[in-house]
Amino acid sequence: MAEKKKHLVQENLKHNIEYLREELGIGKSFDVIQLDVEYAGREMALFLVDGFVKDDILLYIMQLLAKLEPGALDIDTLKKLVKTYIPYVEVETTDDLDKVADMVLAGPTALAVDGVAEIILIDARTYPVRGPQEPDTERVVRGSRDGFVETLVFNTALTRRRIRDRTLRMEYMQVGRRSQTDVVVSYIEDIADPEMVKKVKDSISKIDTDGLPMGEKTVEEFISGQHWNPFPTVRYTERPDTAATHLYEGHVCIIVDGSPSVLITPTTFWHHLQHAEEYRNKPLVGAYLRMVRFMAVWASLFMLPLWYLFAVKPELLPEKLAFIGPNDPGQIPLFLQFFLIEIGIDVLRMAAIHTPTSLATALGLVAALMIGQVAVEVGLLTNEVILYLAIAAIGTFATPSYEMSLANRLVRIFLLILTAAFQLYGFLIGVVLFIILLARMKSFGVPYLWPFIPFNPRAFRDVLVRSPIPLKNRRPRILKPQDPDR
Repeated sequence: MAEKKKHLVQENLKHNIEYLREELGIGKSFDVIQLDVEYAGREMALFLVDGFVKDDILLYIMQLLAKLEPGALDIDTLKKLVKTYIPYVEVETTDDLDKVADMVLAGPTALAVDGVAEIILIDARTYPVRGPQEPDTERVVRGSRDGFVETLVFNTALTRRRIRDRTLRMEYMQVGRRSQTDVVVSYIEDIADPEMVKKVKDSISKIDTDGLPMGEKTVEEFISGQHWNPFPTVRYTERPDTAATHLYEGHVCIIVDGSPSVLITPTTFWHHLQHAEEYRNKPLVGAYLRMVRFMAVWASLFMLPLWYLFAVKPELLPEKLAFIGPNDPGQIPLFLQFFLIEIGIDVLRMAAIHTPTSLATALGLVAALMIGQVAVEVGLLTNEVILYLAIAAIGTFATPSYEMSLANRLVRIFLLILTAAFQLYGFLIGVVLFIILLARMKSFGVPYLWPFIPFNPRAFRDVLVRSPIPLKNRRPRILKPQDPDR
């Protein structure tokens, strides 16, 4: 691909104005503004986007410049403006008009001065932003109530508030030929594996698209590379304390402007089954909560196909467990009942997303009556099908990672189909294929099932049991941290 021609700033102010007016669409977009001003007898032009600029700061700078006497900028104009007469923290210069256009659209204000072959960029911008509220999907009983927001600088600040390490790095990148979306790669330089950091940054730099309309999700699809695999190879979090914990372990975080979710890389299957609530309680209580969560996740995966197998092959059950099968299989085949109710649950979930909060209770009552009482009375479903599907649904909702819960749901349907088609052999084949799929997966070179495959007893103990923090004195070996001791 041919290298793009660089358009240099010229000393002729009129030339610079004409180029920027065309590139920024001034006169075609009401919110892109050009202000023609004159200070110290020198013609100047300000370019800015209405709504991105802090009005009070820009007004203060303009008032100071207006007090300059004629001739005050005749010598060393650029140096005097940048170092003396523009009292602001974030001020830089550039001789590239294309960079100026991109920066103005990102929020900073550009000041073009007649007779100066560089343009001054004043980063006095602000974005519409909501408060850092606790994320809905990662609530805890005790703990911090702040969460990431849609503004990049706020998210980096929330992270630095918890990590005052001198080697915490926030490396800035831009992705998208048209969108020029700001992306930050965050890691602790003294801990994170340099090869891992390089691999993440290279993956992001290779993203070739015009924009990131879906923010961090678009980034994940480009850097994961496993498009048809439902299991997530990165972990999403909206909690600054969760992100900080992973940074201390040696992970690399990706923060995308416009998104409240931070990507944590690399991750394993077990990362998606852990929650901050376990570490906000005493170790024994946290270990209990983790075991209950694991049981719920396994139930969401295997209970429905296993019960269906026992229902169609009752001879597999010992005599004392013969009650597990359905008392009345109903008029509709069991497999079709499961399929209908699985689809129904997903329809209800989507309906709940699109339903206003004020109507959510009404939706829940309608769903309970429709799926529960009426469906059984008309013979569409049996009581046992509703019971075991409800247990599986609770396990799905108990999965901390939303992406993992959706992947598990697809696996459950796949196992159910195989079990219906080939009964015992179908169930066993499905489970084996499921384990092989996970065992073959890697997240940035890290085995997805580690520390189970390959097996590491010490690390696997920490996965199964929430260990006391004072005893967790080693960082995960699989991340190859430069400082393995905590």
